[in-house]
Amino acid sequence: MLPDSRAPALLPSPWDKFLAELDAQLANAVELHCAGAFVLIVLYGREIPTGDLDYVEAIPPSQIETLQAVAGPDSAIARKYGVHLQFVPLGGIADVPEDYVSRLVELVPGRFPKLRLRALDVHDLVLSKLTRNATRDERDFAFLAEKGILDPALLKKRYLEELRPNLANEERHDLTLRLWIEAYLEK
Repeated sequence: MLPDSRAPALLPSPWDKFLAELDAQLANAVELHCAGAFVLIVLYGREIPTGDLDYVEAIPPSQIETLQAVAGPDSAIARKYGVHLQFVPLGGIADVPEDYVSRLVELVPGRFPKLRLRALDVHDLVLSKLTRNATRDERDFAFLAEKGILDPALLKKRYLEELRPNLANEERHDLTLRLWIEAYLEK
């Protein structure tokens, strides 16, 4: 079951107040392409703690430095709310399929005047977790598989066509995806 794109997601506390304060401090409109636990919590109801909102891109990119200064880990509003923004540059601990932008999902449409939050779709979100491949990433995959919202054929197709050609260590990623699919989707 995919999230209903007509129903805006609810932001748990303290995220709504944190993001409202961030929005109020922005001079210009900014779009964030969100990933990680924040997306799992807001869109899919995953009950896990997170103190950061990971984003893989900001539009315009020139706003990344401002975003991190205003709402990054060392910012005043991060200290106030106990949460922060975290820029996750692609090619580090996360990689995303080439055409991910065409599939972004609105998180809270129209909620903030200047801040637009868009999330990786569920398959792109899973594929973004292959590079780090931590235990929590596998648990997130298992959670989404149990919800019945992952299509193994679509995962494989996107991986092969849009992600694998850009990876340095294809064999490692091939193995991770194969093991996750076998363990959680092909029971």
